[in-house]
Amino acid sequence: MQKVKLPLTIDPYKDAQRRMDYDGYVTRSLFSRLGESVSSVLSDAQVTLSLYVDPQRLTVIKGTATVDVELDCQRCGNPFTQTLDCSFCFSPVSNMDQADNLPEIYDPIEVDSFGEISLLDMIEDEFILALPLVPMHDSEHCEVSVAEQVFGALPEELATKPNPFAVLANLKKN
Repeated sequence: MQKVKLPLTIDPYKDAQRRMDYDGYVTRSLFSRLGESVSSVLSDAQVTLSLYVDPQRLTVIKGTATVDVELDCQRCGNPFTQTLDCSFCFSPVSNMDQADNLPEIYDPIEVDSFGEISLLDMIEDEFILALPLVPMHDSEHCEVSVAEQVFGALPEELATKPNPFAVLANLKKN
């Protein structure tokens, strides 16, 4: 099956009635917000989506997405490649007040005034959420050795400084 460019927006209700499946890619140049969060976006995002109506008659958007990005290691400062792999399961709502009525397995996603969802924004949000909090190489690949990860000993004046709570010990004795 040939990979095709995904549309930027979809109508989830119509596509779910037709049980549409999407298998394609989103061009890396479109990920402007993700590009601001990483050093660079290295590949196009590979995305698979399935839209259907579940037994509770809720519209469901279920899928996976992967993209390769370059991050800066916070330990050694050198760049490294990370694959962001995320899976998601959404149910569209017309306003976020309806989100409380959804089962916990579905995340709400708000449709615009035309009843459509921006696939680009949805996928980009998932990639941003999949970013590591502190990007670092694996320990064996990082150029900083374990000995260099120790940031020195305490200065002598801090090591011999008297305990400020020693006065409370006298109160306890009386």
